[in-house]
Amino acid sequence: MATEKVFPMTQAGKEKLIQELEYLKAVKRKEVVERIKIARSFGDLSENSEYDSAKEEQAFVEGRITTLENMIRNAKIIAEAAMASDSVTLGSSVTFVELPDGDEETYSIVGSAEADPFEGKISNDSPIAKSLLGKKVGDQVSVQTPGGEMSVRIVSIK
Repeated sequence: MATEKVFPMTQAGKEKLIQELEYLKAVKRKEVVERIKIARSFGDLSENSEYDSAKEEQAFVEGRITTLENMIRNAKIIAEAAMASDSVTLGSSVTFVELPDGDEETYSIVGSAEADPFEGKISNDSPIAKSLLGKKVGDQVSVQTPGGEMSVRIVSIK
C-alpha cells in the first residue's frame, strides 16, 4: 500500500483548512444542491447550461472537500521550537536581498498546503525555499529558478 503524503503546516494553517472545510460542507454544498434543484426545474437537462454549470461546481466542491480532508488528516504540525533556529527551516521567515543590487524580500517558508506567494508564503518545495533551507544569516545562495539562476544573500531569519 502506498504511503500517504504528509503535509507540513503551522497550527494556524491547519485551522484555516478546517474552516474552509467546514464552510464547504455546511454552506457551499447546500448552495450547489439548491442550484441543481432549480436548474432541474427548467426542464430538458440535455440542453440546460445552468444544470451543467451547477454539476461542474458540485464536482469541484466535492473534490476540494476530499482534498482538504486528506490534507488535514495527514497534517504534520511544525513545532514552534523547531522554528527557533539560526538557520532557515520550515516555518522560518527569511529576509534576503537579490545580488548584486536587488531589493529586500521577505518570505515565510511553509508547507505546500499553506503556500500563498501573494501573502509572502512560499512552499518548501519551491526552488527558492529548497535553496534557502539550512542556510544561515550572511550566506550567499544561488537559486535556480524557471527564469534562470539568481544569487541572494540572507539578511535575517525569524
